[in-house]
Amino acid sequence: MSFSFKRTAAVAAAAVAALTLAACSSGTDTPASSSTASTSASSDAMADYGDLTVQLSWIKNEEFSGEFFADSKGYYTEAGFSSVDLVPGPSTGAAELLSGSADVALSDAVSIGSAVASEGAPLKIIGATYQKNPFTILSLKDGANIATVQDMVGKKIGVQDSNTSLFEALLAANGLTTDDVTIVPVQYDPSVLVNGEVDGFVAYLTNESLVVQAQGIDVTNLPFADNGLPFVAETVTVTDDAIANNREALKAFLVAEIKGWTDAVNDPEGGSKLAVETYGSDLGLDPTVSAEGATVQAEDLVVSDETAANGLFTISDSLQAETIASLAGAGITIDASDLFDMSLLDEVYAEHPELIAYAG
Repeated sequence: MSFSFKRTAAVAAAAVAALTLAACSSGTDTPASSSTASTSASSDAMADYGDLTVQLSWIKNEEFSGEFFADSKGYYTEAGFSSVDLVPGPSTGAAELLSGSADVALSDAVSIGSAVASEGAPLKIIGATYQKNPFTILSLKDGANIATVQDMVGKKIGVQDSNTSLFEALLAANGLTTDDVTIVPVQYDPSVLVNGEVDGFVAYLTNESLVVQAQGIDVTNLPFADNGLPFVAETVTVTDDAIANNREALKAFLVAEIKGWTDAVNDPEGGSKLAVETYGSDLGLDPTVSAEGATVQAEDLVVSDETAANGLFTISDSLQAETIASLAGAGITIDASDLFDMSLLDEVYAEHPELIAYAG
């Protein structure tokens, strides 16, 4: 696979020496937590994990503010990476992970759960940026005005290829099938909705919905999270092999991500500016829409009572259970242990408890 998370022989020897020293000093009066923190800091300082490729689920807009902060402020470098390549989507990331062309993918629980359940894909979710997914069926208030799932029946719904499994899951979770609607293959431009080519459009609350509203058009949203699919999204997904063989590198990546998203939560305008002026400068992003999207995600999607208590990216047992139940309602049968591995994040917060307090 493409993982280039490596240590040189000298670094590995130094790490072993540091661990041996820590073990030998365990009988002293030095507090265990102090010794652990010292060893962790020493290991982090020596780490050389090489290059990392991250498959993004979408284009380089404000949705990835945390990654932009982590890159521009050097958090990835501090964590031990020579470079981090943020590859734009759209993509669920599963194919890239399985082929080895990506080391980490930002995806969603339905897409990854479907791949694991139906194909036996050796993938695990080790964290989630969004505690609440932002998917919605977008419609025009003066048009189809799809306010309930039943309002979709008999309507033309624009669905992108990468969102097909998500939309089918929404239907299944509400007792509908593809026979109840007309699926129209579309891209990601909501102009097909504005022009009346479709009645509804699979969209993001933080993206296309805001884009259409910015045109002075009243819209109606049917959020997936409030209609049978309360699953986590922008999930940090990796292969089982990476967890087994590159555990420390993945933990280092999570540390950098937490730092980056701490900045994004506390400075959404700054994250939007990075998207508009630097990382997505060739996309013609609307600064106003981008700033609003960054603010909405920071306030409504990334943080929750549980992240306040446990830290960013955490997925509580109850949220895992909700996600598994929503997948089951959509016909995807999978156990939480087959989809989630939160042990790496647990270790990260045990080693870096200061990262839990992300609120500025």
